[in-house]
Amino acid sequence: MEHDPVHDVELLVRSRYGALLLDTGEEDRAESLARSAAERLSLPLFVWRRATGLRRAGEAGVIYGTQDPRTALDHVVASDLPALYLFYGLAPDLARPEVADLVREAAGRLAGRPGAVLITGDHVDLPDELRTVVGDVHVPVPTKAEYGALLQHVVTDVQLRMGVVIDLTPADRDRLLANLQGLALSEAERLLTRVIVEDGRLDATDIARVAEAKRDLVERGGLLEYVVSAESLDEIAGLAGLKSWLEKRRLFMQDPGKAAEFGLEFPRGVLLVGVPGCGKSLCAKAVAAAWSLPLVRLDPGALYDKYIGETEQRFRTAMSLADQLAPLVLWIDELEKAFAAGGADQDGGTSQRVLGTFLSWLQERHGDVFVVATANEVERLPAELLRKGRFDETFFVDLPGGPARAAILGIHLRKRKQRPEDFDLQALAQASEGYSGAELEQVVVSALYTAFSSAQKLTTTQLRDELRRTPPIASTARERIAFLRQWAAGRTVPAD
Repeated sequence: MEHDPVHDVELLVRSRYGALLLDTGEEDRAESLARSAAERLSLPLFVWRRATGLRRAGEAGVIYGTQDPRTALDHVVASDLPALYLFYGLAPDLARPEVADLVREAAGRLAGRPGAVLITGDHVDLPDELRTVVGDVHVPVPTKAEYGALLQHVVTDVQLRMGVVIDLTPADRDRLLANLQGLALSEAERLLTRVIVEDGRLDATDIARVAEAKRDLVERGGLLEYVVSAESLDEIAGLAGLKSWLEKRRLFMQDPGKAAEFGLEFPRGVLLVGVPGCGKSLCAKAVAAAWSLPLVRLDPGALYDKYIGETEQRFRTAMSLADQLAPLVLWIDELEKAFAAGGADQDGGTSQRVLGTFLSWLQERHGDVFVVATANEVERLPAELLRKGRFDETFFVDLPGGPARAAILGIHLRKRKQRPEDFDLQALAQASEGYSGAELEQVVVSALYTAFSSAQKLTTTQLRDELRRTPPIASTARERIAFLRQWAAGRTVPAD
């Protein structure tokens, strides 16, 4: 059943909450929600803006002298009229004690009428004195159906003014709507209008322009990075167990409606732990490509470094943005950097508070977000993250076996315009026991440089010579790998 914020407003007002926080920065959605709630409650609606003051919805005139939030709230306190009062842009003023006191007093008066002050904004941090009197109303992001209705509205509107050619297959339309998700309806309306008006067409080529606008939205706050990758699961050698698991979930992405009717929910995510350089990060890119979902990356280390002292709020903002942009794949690289166990003495408890925020989000997320988290230093992961239910599954990624090493060498040779069939991959696989995938890639690169510098064609012998010169991770980190394998036994599922 879809979440109904209008019902939430009605329920809270009837439950004697005299002030509500609508968690949206979209004025159109906030006012539509307020109008619907006022209609259900049979109450008038008043709207406050800093430039104009307080006015009754649907009327041109304003209440004189109410541009200042204090005078507007004074009016609410003094009035005996049961009503809803929608305040835009009030959130920054709540830090002023006199404004917070007036909101508290207005909430008390309205609780008995009934009525309520409605405050809007993204990620509003309420002062302590208001937390117990202000009810929270989650405003869900626009649905695919809403974007579809908007698309039809924009096309109809533009066609009234000019000739328009619509050349979208059903699959193109679905991709277009998927790329609109995460944009405010007002942003989506302006973007669609612009791409149609510029050439009088709406076709598959416009999808890339919409995707570019979405990329700008993701990176606007500097918290998430939009990752473009052409990788596919076919370009990852080995990991048969992980691939099989992901392939089963891919069927959900193809027909989520049918899957939901079958009783399935959007998959939550996977935690990939294991030996560095064995393809954990590459899997995040491949999953997004295989499922035709956008991929965004959160670097916990950069988050801490850049926003020291504001980490918890920034992390909440990043998770909220991920929900807003769903469906997507959220890649959290080196998860232990954000939630290192035992780090409270070093960071004043910030890591533990961020961990609590992340665990709550994992449990209560509102959007279809598939998390691919990777970790190398597993001993630093808090036990809370490893409990069943946090992720759908925890996979251990070990060093590649012989067949996988031959396949990895073939992949990297093909990427660099070499013909894998010209090389003895089986002999090279035998000679590369203990090498990670990343090391095998560098062996190919180094051997190519050697061949190029001597104006020769790359050969199996040159690759074998490069292997002899490059000590594998199995030798340089023998104790570490042994520890990882011991830790993974009984805790994880083998990825291969």
